[in-house]
Order: sequence, then structure tokens, then C-alpha cells
Amino acid sequence: MADGQLSQREDFRSLVDHLDGVAIWTVTGPGEFGYVSSGFEEIWGIPVDTVVNDVSRLVESVHPADRERFESMMARPPDELTDMEYELRIVRPDGEVRWTLTRQFTLESEEETPTEIIGVSTDITEQKHREHELEALNRVVRHDIRNDMQIILAWAEMLEDEVGPSGREHLEKILASGEHVVELTEIAREYLETLTGDEELPVSPVPLQSTLENELDRRRESYPEAEFVVVGDVPDVEVQGNEMLPSVFRNLLNNAVQHNDSDRPVVEISCERGEGEVTISVADNGPGIPDDQKETVFGKGQRGLGSEGTGIGLYLVETLVDEYGGTVTVRDNEPTGSVFEVRLKTVE
Repeated sequence: MADGQLSQREDFRSLVDHLDGVAIWTVTGPGEFGYVSSGFEEIWGIPVDTVVNDVSRLVESVHPADRERFESMMARPPDELTDMEYELRIVRPDGEVRWTLTRQFTLESEEETPTEIIGVSTDITEQKHREHELEALNRVVRHDIRNDMQIILAWAEMLEDEVGPSGREHLEKILASGEHVVELTEIAREYLETLTGDEELPVSPVPLQSTLENELDRRRESYPEAEFVVVGDVPDVEVQGNEMLPSVFRNLLNNAVQHNDSDRPVVEISCERGEGEVTISVADNGPGIPDDQKETVFGKGQRGLGSEGTGIGLYLVETLVDEYGGTVTVRDNEPTGSVFEVRLKTVE
């Protein structure tokens, strides 16, 4: 190897030795390491020299459930270990289990030496813990809360013929509140699936007219006390979205009613076509949003359920619209209320 190449490699190794939570290593043959960065010991809790000199020590550190798969990979020649990505659990000497995500790729040499494989292992333990917690929360939301509320609603509906005029208003409030809780569990499910999904949902053409009109029909049924008015026509175009686009409109329409303090909530929906895009506006006659909260209403700059927005519904709206390559903003309505504007790219 030329002196220049050797110097560059040494500089590279000196740099990666200071990366936290990342281990970089090279494989020169079955079970043979050419180099292991110092980040390895931070993750595995095993001295680098121990592994380089005795690969069996590395195998022993792998979680029993993953060990056979790992051993089979270690036995392969370098040219069969290229372009791979896999997760692996390792057990540190103190018994702590950690998750790693490893990516491998080939480093071709100009000299007549064996192909070298570079592996990058990242500690994803905290990410895995968050995923498990969110999955557990998702199960509670979907199964326990949702099922119990549906039972409560069924009991309340059985009382409709038994309750006199004086109690009718209270019963209707119980039913409305119960339906709202069930709806919130659906929003929470969609939000959690967005966070924990293994892959990003693909973006594809979605018909705007039927999607928006279907959600409007459902909102009219859910909120008979509110007035939903479509100003002009909804363009018969396709926009960039996916199967969760209805959730964007559902949450905006819900928000326009649920945070409305007027005697009769009025929600106006209008659409405007532009060059390669369409803007959907949802205007309400509610109390409006103070200027100092217009940036935080979507939970911008925040993460998860602890954001400063009005709820996870609007956070989900921004997350999805951003995924579609669009934007969502809010401004004041006249004489009172707010206007949420969603810009989506059209598909010709």
C-alpha cells in the first residue's frame, strides 16, 4: 500500500475512533478482522484487542437468539458479505442487552489483495426501547380504551328510550364525548403507526374530491350541531398522498369544531388550484389562535405527545403533509376564527 494511502487510512481510523455509539470494522477473511475501532468497546463492553485476537469472543457476546444467524454470516467469504444490513442483539459482560444496526459494504483495493469489507455498527438500543414502549401504548389504546368506550356507548344508546326530556341533553353529551374518545384512539393509533412503522408509507396519487367529500359526510354525521359549507367546487384532481390522507382532513375538520366556542360552529372548506398544486382551506368561526402559538400549534420543533400543540391530531397532520411534500399553515379568519391551509402537489 502506498504511503499516501496508508496515511489517509490512519487519519480515517483516528477520526472514527472518536465517534460515540458507532463501531467501524473491516473483515479481510472468514472470521478475520483487519481493524476494529475503539467505539466497539463502548457498545460491546469488550476490549478491541480481545476480539481481534479471538473472534470466538465476539460470537459469544451475541444474544443466543441471534447467534446462529451471526455465525453463518461470519463463516462466509468477504465477497458474500457485501451490501448487507441487519440488526443484532449483543450481551455485554455485565448482562446488559444492547441492539445494534450493522451495514456492510465492499472496499475494493487496487492491489492484488483480498477484497476488504467495511462494517458500521450503530447502537440503536434507545430507539428499540422507544419502539417497544410505543407499541405497548398502541395495544392499550387500540384494545383496552377503545373496547371499553364502545361498551359504554352501547349501554348509553340502550338508555335513549328510557331517558325523559330532562335527561336527554345529558345523555347526548355522554354519547358525543364517548364517540370523541373513540375517535381519539384512532388518531393515536395513526400517530403511533407513523412513528413505529418499519418503512415510510409510499407516496402515491390519491383522488382529492372523493377523499375530502367522504370525510365531510362523516363529519356531518358526527357533528350535527355544526355547519360544514363547501365554497366553490372541490377539484377533480389527484394529489400526492397515501391511504392516510383522509386523516389529514378528518383532523382539521374535527379541530375546527372541537375547539370552537360559538353557539353554532361553522366550518367553510374551499379549494384553489395553482401551478402543480392545490390549496385546501378549512376556516372556522371559533376563538382563533394567538400569534405566539401559530408556530407551536402543530408541535413544530417538539416530539411526540409532549408537544405544545393543541393535540396529536394537528401534529399528525403536519407529519403526513410534510411526508407528501406539501405544507400546512394557519392564519386568522375574519371576523374571528382560524384558517388552516394545506398545500398538496397535484399529479398530472
